[in-house]
Amino acid sequence: MNGAGELEQRHRAVTERIAAACGRAGRAPDSVTLIAVTKTHPPEAVDALARIGQLDVGENRVQEAKAKAPMCDGRVRWHGIGHLQTNKVRDAVRLFSMIHSVDSARLVEEIERQAAAQGKRVPVLLEVNVSGEGSKFGLAPEETAGVAETANRLPHLILRGLMTMPPYAEDPEAARPFFRRLALLRRDIEQRLGVPLADLSMGMSGDFEVAIEEGATLVRVGTALLGERRPRRLAGSEEN
Repeated sequence: MNGAGELEQRHRAVTERIAAACGRAGRAPDSVTLIAVTKTHPPEAVDALARIGQLDVGENRVQEAKAKAPMCDGRVRWHGIGHLQTNKVRDAVRLFSMIHSVDSARLVEEIERQAAAQGKRVPVLLEVNVSGEGSKFGLAPEETAGVAETANRLPHLILRGLMTMPPYAEDPEAARPFFRRLALLRRDIEQRLGVPLADLSMGMSGDFEVAIEEGATLVRVGTALLGERRPRRLAGSEEN
């Protein structure tokens, strides 16, 4: 990123693409929240985003968010979007306005325990491995409803919906079946629980328009906004 002007142009281009995708799907542009993924980018990049009104920011690692957040604009809403280890849940509950990557019943229970200890309710999304890839985290589709039932019963969790990452492909259309599968799974779980699930977190820089056409309400965009990731570590950010 070469400066504030370039960032503003990139941000405008992404929001215009979001609006166009919403138009194709017959949706209002404000039905989609853009989350700027700032992994490895410095606090200055987060502040630059905040200055142009981009306040929803996603971090993959708890320790990086923990190191970065005190140096950033206090208005920023931090989203936890990477794999979460149970020993990092206390900090995740304190830091994040939403945790997107809840991928086990054990993690659900630990978030409940830490949220209760901190006297707060935490919005969460269940991460689903819709592709079945062994290299990806996430619940198997067939076990997601059971974990959703558990999460929905817990007093300090707010079950907001589901999250996924499709297999990498050059063609964004290759992701469509996986996004569609997550949307159908949400519908099935809503019917089983008898409650609405507001959010689908799916779509990144290469495929967010397809994700929106299939129902995404949260898109996680890094490279299209900030350029390539920087090989930079903040103090204390070595581990998730």
